[in-house]
Amino acid sequence: MSFATLDDLDCNGKRVLLREDFNVPLKDGAVLDYTRVDAALPTLQRLREKGARTIVLSHLGRPKGKVDERYSLRIVAEALARRLRTPVAFAADCIGEPARAAVAALKPGDILLLENVRFHAGEEANDPTFARALAENGDLFVNDAFGTAHRAHASTEALAHLLPCAAGPLLESEIRALSGLLGDPQRPFVCAIGGAKVRDKVALFTHMMDRVDAFCVGGGMANTFLAAKGANVGSSLRDEDLDPAREILVRADGKKVQIHLPKDAVIAPSFDADDRSHVVAIEDVGDEMILDIGPATAKIYSDTLSRAKTVVFNGPMGVYEKETYRAGTRAVGDAIARATKRGAFTVVGGGDAAAAAMLLGFADRVSHVSTGGGATLEFLEGRTLPGIAALERA
Repeated sequence: MSFATLDDLDCNGKRVLLREDFNVPLKDGAVLDYTRVDAALPTLQRLREKGARTIVLSHLGRPKGKVDERYSLRIVAEALARRLRTPVAFAADCIGEPARAAVAALKPGDILLLENVRFHAGEEANDPTFARALAENGDLFVNDAFGTAHRAHASTEALAHLLPCAAGPLLESEIRALSGLLGDPQRPFVCAIGGAKVRDKVALFTHMMDRVDAFCVGGGMANTFLAAKGANVGSSLRDEDLDPAREILVRADGKKVQIHLPKDAVIAPSFDADDRSHVVAIEDVGDEMILDIGPATAKIYSDTLSRAKTVVFNGPMGVYEKETYRAGTRAVGDAIARATKRGAFTVVGGGDAAAAAMLLGFADRVSHVSTGGGATLEFLEGRTLPGIAALERA
């Protein structure tokens, strides 16, 4: 990929429109998870050092093109100021007079966060008129929001055609890390993959099949694969349609790619019956519900991952949100961390994978944790991401 980076821009005194992904979880007026905020801090510090007047654009939630105070970025501006330990101004709109006045007040090194771009329908419609209104407040555009790069929106795609533009350091690091998985990875290359549904990750399995040596499968999708092979998975979450799983198994067999499936599992009569959870062999699941891989499976997966030289972790092995069902994901995470320590290149995909890595304490023991969710998945599927393609064309 070829595009300008922040090093290529003279930002001194310039108004730099910086697209970040501050779509963070909120509860009772507070930020619950600072991962995406903290990921942007190095970019903001560099722009301050370069003398830029930084104007940050972001979205939050799904306000459907209308002002909805539940999704105001004002809370994020306050959190950002605390994390940066420097004032962060806030404008009550991302275009119009509130934005113009706030931008005009900026001095070199100052930072301003504009209100949620999705308060305007033109954002998700990639409307050129809305994009021009955003561009009026900037001299340069820097896209640092990998988590939104798979969306062709005004603040991610159209702006790149209106102003001199570049990729920010966070976006650049994401592309470099994920490209390392798709280019010429060191082998053995193992993908630990979980999540709810096989059908949501058919394209990922298909694209990665030519690159990996093995998959270690957990979560609800493991139940679908097991059912596709004729196993009884009781009342466990699984896809109704087993054909995609069957096709993946046939393709893997033809390419000599191992798909490791659970040999045992932690099960319970229902999702809320944690006190009655127990470990059984897969053939003994009966009518109960699989909620995590079992210890024998965790050992097999851990041994496989520990020996790998390239690893991507793209989903938890069970219902990691509950203490009772997180041992499998923790074992896999620890194995990936051990592989990293021995020199393997290891990547944690975004979304639930990153959340699990943070919760279980192995996020800081791997090579890279992606800040993307859908963007990470689409990149690994080999799809073109509009936000990145726009920078390349520019």
